[in-house]
This record gives sequence, structure tokens and C-alpha cells, in this order.
Amino acid sequence: QVRVVESGGGSVQAGGSLSLSCAASGNAYGPYCFSWFRQVQGKEREGVATRYRVGTTKYADSVKGRFTISKDNFLNTHYLEMNNLSPEDSGMYFCAASDRSIGCMSPQWAKYWGQGTQVTVSS
Repeated sequence: QVRVVESGGGSVQAGGSLSLSCAASGNAYGPYCFSWFRQVQGKEREGVATRYRVGTTKYADSVKGRFTISKDNFLNTHYLEMNNLSPEDSGMYFCAASDRSIGCMSPQWAKYWGQGTQVTVSS
């Protein structure tokens, strides 16, 4: 069992930056990948960034070059650094972990979810 807790959301103006944290506990070294997802009300949850256990990363096209996912191994915490934010980046951001080796950017395969943290970007 893995427990994840997100923090760091908030409000920022367009062009600004925010950093989200995802603290993992339990069997936190077991999952194959940790991912960030976001969801806007009325829309499907979408994968934003993934960090695989081996350290490689993957990003949605919409955030490439602006978002960075990283991990502090000592704290067992994943981060999502978000720069040059736009109103389209607004939404509830979720951290999730998956035991599967494929589909890390797909919400249907994530197993361990956090409660989410709200990001609001104003124009």
C-alpha cells in the first residue's frame, strides 16, 4: 500500500510559477511510476508528467519545456515545477502512483491517488 499527499497548489497570475509536492509513504519504493494528473471540472483527468522508477520522465505535449517532474529520494517526495503558467493550466492536480510498467500517463492505470491540490492561473 502506498499513500500520497499533495501540497503546494495556489493562485498565480499568468506567466508565474508554482511548485507542487507529492509526499509518498508506505511501500513508496514499489510503484513503477509516479505521475501528475490534472482535471478541470467537466473534463476528463489528463496526464501531465510522469517519472519512472529508473529516473526517466515523460510529459504531455502541452507542458513540455514548462513543467519539470523530479524526486527527492531522501524525502521520497516527487515535485512538479510549473513555469510560465497560463489560465489553461488551471485545475485540480493529482499525484498518483502505478504498479504497472505501461500507461503511466493514463489515469485508469494509476492505483494510489492523493486528494489533489488546486491550481488557479489568472490572466
